[in-house]
Amino acid sequence: MFPETAQRLKTAAPLFSHAAFLTDLKRLSAHGGARRHLTVGRCLTAKVPPPRKPRERVEIPGLEMVTYGERMHYVPGLAKPAPQHWERDYKDPRYYKSPPAHEMRLYKDKPCYMFNQRTSALEGVRQAAWLTKTQVIPGLPAQLLSLAENPENQIPDQDERVQNAIKHARFWDTTEDRPRKEKYSNTLLLNLLHLCATLQCSHPALGRRMLAENYSLATTWKRGEDLLQIRGQNGLLLNSTDPLPEMSGKQEVADTADHVLDAFYPVSPTIDLQKVHVYKEEVNHTGFRDDYPYPHAHTLYFLESADPRCKLRPEQFRTKMIMFTFGNALARAHKLYGTRPQRLLDHPVTVQSVGTNGRIFQFMVFQLNTTDLSGDDGIKNQMWLEEDVELYDFAKVRPLIKKKQVKIPAGLAGYKPEAFSKFLALYLHGAV
Repeated sequence: MFPETAQRLKTAAPLFSHAAFLTDLKRLSAHGGARRHLTVGRCLTAKVPPPRKPRERVEIPGLEMVTYGERMHYVPGLAKPAPQHWERDYKDPRYYKSPPAHEMRLYKDKPCYMFNQRTSALEGVRQAAWLTKTQVIPGLPAQLLSLAENPENQIPDQDERVQNAIKHARFWDTTEDRPRKEKYSNTLLLNLLHLCATLQCSHPALGRRMLAENYSLATTWKRGEDLLQIRGQNGLLLNSTDPLPEMSGKQEVADTADHVLDAFYPVSPTIDLQKVHVYKEEVNHTGFRDDYPYPHAHTLYFLESADPRCKLRPEQFRTKMIMFTFGNALARAHKLYGTRPQRLLDHPVTVQSVGTNGRIFQFMVFQLNTTDLSGDDGIKNQMWLEEDVELYDFAKVRPLIKKKQVKIPAGLAGYKPEAFSKFLALYLHGAV
């Protein structure tokens, strides 16, 4: 071959391969828009191999396959035996398989709708108010807020000590550059509770309380034709030997009969609630024994990031607070007055709750006036709700700098003492 001819072939080869590639690409595009991936593995193209179809076994009577199952070892030429289910002659809880639901002893045809700690209610507070037959009142009662305004009920150097509690949770209690929300929100809540407990010297009634954690609550009620239950573990509970006083008088309770509950048709009131057919009827348990020396629920404390596998939005987080606060009050009312519906309780049951994500707080006071929750008429329960109360604006380990200007300095900024005053008022309620 002459040198000139060889040089022409070398220059023509890339042109020929590029033209062939374009021809193949046009042909594939005409048959459905497929594209060729040259020298690219399946893992890089994000393609999942199609699942293998199981091979269908055909059994013909009289033509059973000869297997090596009886010989107890592999034999070439013989078929593989079909696996047989092996039943243990002992009980092993690791390999327990529950029977079908319809074969269980507690199976019932009528469904029960359950609210647990991971339920995310679609309609939020309105849905919780309908399920609990409650009138929602924005803001906390004035007589409750006045407790923290009294100088005798305040902590010495209150603002400075609260700010130190925030700094301890955000800066001093970790070796990380930025602590996780689950950690500093829990540390901050415990620090604030410790600060409130320092008033026990001037208020001896604070010593008749006890904190409980990881207790299980169960209560049942009927709303219309539906049977509902609240079951599961909720937040930290502050118990007391004495019940909380009533927030509303008899006349205010009687005026709740004129309140009309919000409807959210066509959304079902039981949407997002767990529908089960295996349950116990009329189960009511406060989570403690009957001889527990602190039987009355005082305040529930919820952490928004307590369960990292279930993150609720603020509206759904407030719904969880309402439902479990109502559940504790209803379970206590059933212990006092029995499970038969009462149109009006002689002494309403009051329970409080506080929720936080480490910076923003939710405050609520719930008063259970009736256990007759089947219809929409008659006496309603009452709930005072204070939403999105900020304790501080920023807590930065490092300053936020934009365009060579310090937008947010390092440290604690924007402390608001009103939030802790409400926290302290709920803690002192019943002891002053």
